[in-house]
Amino acid sequence: MKRFHVHVAVDDLNQSVRFYSSLFGSEPTVIKPDYAKWMLDDPRINFAISSRGAERGVNHLGLQVDSDEELKAMREQLRAADTGLVEEMGANCCYAQSDKYWVTDPQGIAWETYHSLGSIPVFGAASSTAEQAPSGDACCTPAAPTVSATIPAKARGCCA
Repeated sequence: MKRFHVHVAVDDLNQSVRFYSSLFGSEPTVIKPDYAKWMLDDPRINFAISSRGAERGVNHLGLQVDSDEELKAMREQLRAADTGLVEEMGANCCYAQSDKYWVTDPQGIAWETYHSLGSIPVFGAASSTAEQAPSGDACCTPAAPTVSATIPAKARGCCA
């Protein structure tokens, strides 16, 4: 089953955590010094905020799927929607490792479709022993060289 994903870049994480916790009537399921995430069932959404390296506001939208099979099934739909599909397998972004596909809608909004493989203890690090990325670094950007053409600069941020 798919879960809608929204990622918002914020200026003040603590103020935003208080606001969204009140709005959702729930505390975040993940909270880090620079990131928070609510996995809600009503509505079924993965709502994330971060204060790392992106212009404030809606960073990107997406669909989180529960299995590799579901992700593979989404691939053709995504390719039909945008021929600039970017594939990232085993991407380390925010505090998770995921397989993902990126497309961009006609308005330039980045859409991430992904299957989370597990959590990682360090923000966007290639390994658990790597140091945390500097606070200005952003993730949730495809590694492919077509990044600037595929994912608008405003959408380069982090999620999961």
